Order: sequence, then structure tokens, then C-alpha cells
Amino acid sequence: MMKTRNIGLISVLMLLGSTMVHADTWTLNPEQSKLNFISIKKVNIAEVHSFHKLSGQLSDDGTFKVSIDLSSVDTGVDIRDSRMKEFLFNVVEFPKAVLSSKIDSKVINSMHSGETKILSVEAELDLHGLSKTLPIDVMVTKVSEDELLVSSSHPIILNVGDFKLDAGVDKLKELAGLSDISHAVPVSFYITLNATK
Repeated sequence: MMKTRNIGLISVLMLLGSTMVHADTWTLNPEQSKLNFISIKKVNIAEVHSFHKLSGQLSDDGTFKVSIDLSSVDTGVDIRDSRMKEFLFNVVEFPKAVLSSKIDSKVINSMHSGETKILSVEAELDLHGLSKTLPIDVMVTKVSEDELLVSSSHPIILNVGDFKLDAGVDKLKELAGLSDISHAVPVSFYITLNATK
């Protein structure tokens, strides 16, 4: 009887141990991730645009980094995509933007499947050769032991002047014959991360 109990106890401990194994790295799933931004023209006309090519990781030390391929911008209008790549983002010289932050890995590791937490973090955005620190609230959901969903809990407002993109916005306004394009740009994202051991 004692031997049977010992075997049962060992089995339970092994099972618990297997559920406590944490990923060394969480890798961004590009098929299930997207970054959106909104442009506002003529005072009250808003349009949603996206970047489709994202890559990144959340490392075991909590370093979170997402690289955005600026040439993947999608506004739904080909000529506008081309103009943004050339005159706004200047993708030849600045092909990518990078968002980096630190997320407490202990918080991630302590989460159960189905649990959601909102974390306030300081993120650094490198864009157009310039960097700016942004306070961001992110919603982290542990979908399963092998999948995380990280999303902005509310839109992040970027000012194009902080990255010297205002001249590019003015050029787009001129080319499109618009009276105005807002220099304040709401940005949101959702990112799916899969565990890699």
C-alpha cells in the first residue's frame, strides 16, 4: 500500500512539475498579429491603416521587442501606400520601426491559462532615426501554456513631430490636395506570442 501511495505521489509531483515549465522565449506569430493606426483628414474623416509584417520576441528576462516592417503599410489604396513609403516613412533609409519594453517575467510565469492582466510599462519606440519613451498599458492574456496575447488596452497617441515626420505628412497633404491631415495619430496593436523552449 505504501509503495502504491509513493508511486501516486511521484506521479502527481511529476505532473505538477510539467505544468510549471515556462517558455524560455515567446516568439511573435505574424499571422495572428497586427498594428493599426488611424489618420484623420479634413478635420473629421478617420481611416484605419495597418502594418502586416511584424516580428519579435518576449525573452525569459522580460525583454519585449517588436520590429515593424514599414514597407508593409496597408491603407487600402495602392498610391497612398507608395506615397507613405517614400515621403512619410522613407523606407529606403528607415525600413523598420522597433518597439521595445520590459515585461515582468515573474508575472507572466505566474499566470494561469485564461487569465488576463493589465500591465503599465515604459516602451521605447525607435522610428525614423529617433527614439521616444512612451507609457503604455498592455493587456496580457495567457490563452494557454503555449500562447500569449499582448494588446494595447487603449490607443497610443503619437505626435508625428516627435519623429520629424511632420514634413512627410505635409507632403502627403499636398499630393492628395487636402486641407489638413492631423499630426496626432492613434495607434493600437494586438500581438500573439507562441512559446519556444
